[in-house]
Amino acid sequence: MRLRDGDGGEVTAPPQHLVFAYYITGHGFGHATRALEVVRHLVAAGHDVHVVTAAPEFVFTTEISSPCLHIRRVLLDCGAVQADALTVDRLASLEKYHQTAVVPRESILKTEVDWLNSIKADLVVSDVVPVACRAAADAGIRSVCVTNFSWDFIYAEYVVAAGHHHRSIVWQIAEDYSHCEFLLRLPGYCPMPAFRDVIDVPLVVRRLHKSRSEVRKELGIADDVKVVIFNFGGQPAGWELKKDCLPDGWLCLVCGASDTQDLPSNFIKLAKDAYTPDVMAASDCMLGKIGYGTVSEALAYKLPFVFVRRDYFNEEPFLRNMLEHYQCGIEMIRRDLLTGHWKPYLLRSITLQPCYDGPINGGEVAAHILQDTAVGKKYISGKLSGARRLRDAIVLGYQLQRAPGRDVGIPDWYSLSEKETGVRPTPASHDMNGTAESSFEDFEILHGDMQGLADTMSFLKSLSGLAVNDPRSPEKQTRERAAASVLFDWEEEIYVARAPGRLDVMGGIADYSGSLVLQMPIREACHVAVQRSDPIRQKQWKHTQARQLANGGAVPVLQIVSFGSELSNRAPTFDMDLSDFMDGDKPISYDKAKEYFSLDPSQKWAAYVAGTVFVLMTELGVRFTDSMSILVSSSVPEGKGVSSSASVEVASMSAIAAAYGLNIAPRDLALLCQKVENRVVGAPCGVMDQMASACGEANKLLAMVCQPAEVKELVNIPTHIRFWGLDSGIRHSVGGTDYGSVRVGTYMGRKMIKCAASELLSESLPSCVAMQSGDTNPEEYEEHGVDLLKSETLMEYLCNLPPHRYEAVYAKDIPEVITGDAFLEKYGDHNDAVTQVDPKRSYCVRAPTRHPIYENFRVEAFRSLLTAAKTDGQLSALGELMYQCHYSYNACGLGSDGTDRLVNLVQEIQHRKTSRGGGPSLFGAKITGGGSGGSVCVIGKNSLRSSEEIFEIQRRYKAATGYLPIVFEGSSPGAGKFGYLKIRRRSAPTVV
Repeated sequence: MRLRDGDGGEVTAPPQHLVFAYYITGHGFGHATRALEVVRHLVAAGHDVHVVTAAPEFVFTTEISSPCLHIRRVLLDCGAVQADALTVDRLASLEKYHQTAVVPRESILKTEVDWLNSIKADLVVSDVVPVACRAAADAGIRSVCVTNFSWDFIYAEYVVAAGHHHRSIVWQIAEDYSHCEFLLRLPGYCPMPAFRDVIDVPLVVRRLHKSRSEVRKELGIADDVKVVIFNFGGQPAGWELKKDCLPDGWLCLVCGASDTQDLPSNFIKLAKDAYTPDVMAASDCMLGKIGYGTVSEALAYKLPFVFVRRDYFNEEPFLRNMLEHYQCGIEMIRRDLLTGHWKPYLLRSITLQPCYDGPINGGEVAAHILQDTAVGKKYISGKLSGARRLRDAIVLGYQLQRAPGRDVGIPDWYSLSEKETGVRPTPASHDMNGTAESSFEDFEILHGDMQGLADTMSFLKSLSGLAVNDPRSPEKQTRERAAASVLFDWEEEIYVARAPGRLDVMGGIADYSGSLVLQMPIREACHVAVQRSDPIRQKQWKHTQARQLANGGAVPVLQIVSFGSELSNRAPTFDMDLSDFMDGDKPISYDKAKEYFSLDPSQKWAAYVAGTVFVLMTELGVRFTDSMSILVSSSVPEGKGVSSSASVEVASMSAIAAAYGLNIAPRDLALLCQKVENRVVGAPCGVMDQMASACGEANKLLAMVCQPAEVKELVNIPTHIRFWGLDSGIRHSVGGTDYGSVRVGTYMGRKMIKCAASELLSESLPSCVAMQSGDTNPEEYEEHGVDLLKSETLMEYLCNLPPHRYEAVYAKDIPEVITGDAFLEKYGDHNDAVTQVDPKRSYCVRAPTRHPIYENFRVEAFRSLLTAAKTDGQLSALGELMYQCHYSYNACGLGSDGTDRLVNLVQEIQHRKTSRGGGPSLFGAKITGGGSGGSVCVIGKNSLRSSEEIFEIQRRYKAATGYLPIVFEGSSPGAGKFGYLKIRRRSAPTVV
């Protein structure tokens, strides 16, 4: 038998009979259909293939009729659990994987090893079941993976939201993959460094059985009729499909429709066994979700693909960019899919000219390589150890790194996607245009002052570049830039606000318990530009215009573009009718607003921006009768624990307030922005982040008591002291379950203390009566502390309880852990408006209760020490307080491997003996903000030596983990101090 390799040459297949065990993941049909192509070629070569899958047998048996094909129905992993075609349940995915693959792991491995030996397998192939690689290693059989993504990469993001107690799943998956011989990597691939040895193969695509005309004839469709295939993987039962979704004269072929679903006359229900590649090739475009199967076949058959994003699936940006690189894809907003506004997208799709011209014989090429490997051929030499591969695969559990030097000639679509997901850190910059002629001087500043801030100058320069941008230019542009270039009317006024991130020096999670906190606004900031306009004159995107026409005319519309959105795999644009926020003449409820932004996770980011509009409507009664266009550009990195979300909220509300003439004091604005985060976004944060961003000043620590937000003073940072932030590379989220469960535990502890105080007070009342009758002297009455107990029964903030009082009276009665149902049964509620007690969950209580009580004391001491005499003793004491705070976070369950490593490096450098002599330059460090990753704050002398040591820590951390930490240094003014800019583009000079 002869096969073609990837370059079209012919090679001779191995002559002997071989046995393959082919494991296929339980996630969707796409893996089964692409594995089918490889299996088909192996069976055609005369080999036995045992397919281990949860997919129905007919997927394989309708294409392969041979005694060499053996199907074994077993589920060894679960993939991503989907509530519907577009919605992934991250926590359910991890919990199901735990039950499917972790709990029975030992029995799975024994069963698979015995089975592999029983069939005398020559090679194990996995797409992309982790445990199959380990089972093969235990059986002494070589293994190869065939895939474009791996589950360690997908699940890493889920762990952030679901809680770090699941992180062992990611580690175990990566370790399983490390036993793999090598990876056959498919186009559209994600970073998969668990596989240190890689061979790239062409697209794996199912072959066509019938011509376009044959398919259309069978379906009774004329050749000149426009046809869209509706392909969401068989899961969209219940979606309402309406006749007016389609342009006039179009037909829609529906895959996977339920038997009971009624369809309009211009929709045709395809048979369950319809061969999708043939139907795709007979259509004019496809509407569906992105997956390897749909993308590869759309590219192969040059079918324009209108896609809707899935949430929380890291595979998607790589496939999406490959689609767009080959002019084959258009994104539809989920809301437009569900409301039936399809026409502008479908009409646009048929103007595309798909241009993929690469090979599509990946199944044949992969089968040839697998045969060679099974007979002992070594495709890869000089392979590094499994431990080394594992270290490169996952940096501290989440930050994934590519193996350096392995990829030569990286395709354009991969480079784009790689930047999107932050695999290669890119420096923050506002210069999105690359136009040398653009300049901030192109704008006339009608109000405000740039205050010499380089990032503000850069932002105005980016606006200038947009003003001269031609969206019709043939040069490839990012979607966010193309959308932003038509966002504003450059002849009208634009309002610009700026709000920095913050470095949590002391206080952190004690803010919601009423602690004193010390926060430093950092150099990195978010800029927001806002323009209001008459609804009739507003420049609108095409799909927005189509929706307006369908709804009967111009209404106030909110349009938002977020620069850098693709770094987090979210949609770069958002638009809505402002009337969506209204229920008659009143705003909708906070719960409905939160639900509104939760419908499409790829656009949930817009809640931080549009949520400020809603809060102004709800809290201040503002009614927006004009349309609004907003551009957001932030250099505050996400997930680093430096308040990226607060900076977006504060900058957005500041710019909107300026545009609409609303005079809101910085403190009040911060409190309103906290409502955005708590009530619209749904993150249970305190107010310190928004206060620091709104009220902070450069080179000063904002000292505030969070009861709820009282600024005590702005503390000058002594000139001999300096603070740095060091990013661990582990993504932090205040919306994650670790942060939320600690907050619940804290409020549980407060409720327990108040109840205990109430019991003590009731026991003390008889003594009061006895004292009043003359049987007890006044000194004894005071010892009972009735007034003190009364205040503790009414305690609103845990930080108002002094440490000595906690230890003397209450500490012994606070449990280490309590289950949610036990707490609810005894105490009723924990009295926190922004979190809920899960009856099925266990909560740590003692450490989260103790932390804010002692943290408030530490912060008070820290503030006092800052004004003490300039000595090493002063710095040592300040550093010790930071270390105590750090380990208290860890006790609460909010630590992480990365932040611990950074703090340990600071300690090591602080205490080592140096040839230079003299004392240390660095004195302390602590995890910041909400914990569970993010950044650490370091204190040291303001000297060259301390800066050198910070960079030494940066280098050593990279050597140990593969991740180079971002260093945050420097400070900048808060939004209140910056004010706002009112700008207008200067008119071009008239040529006489």
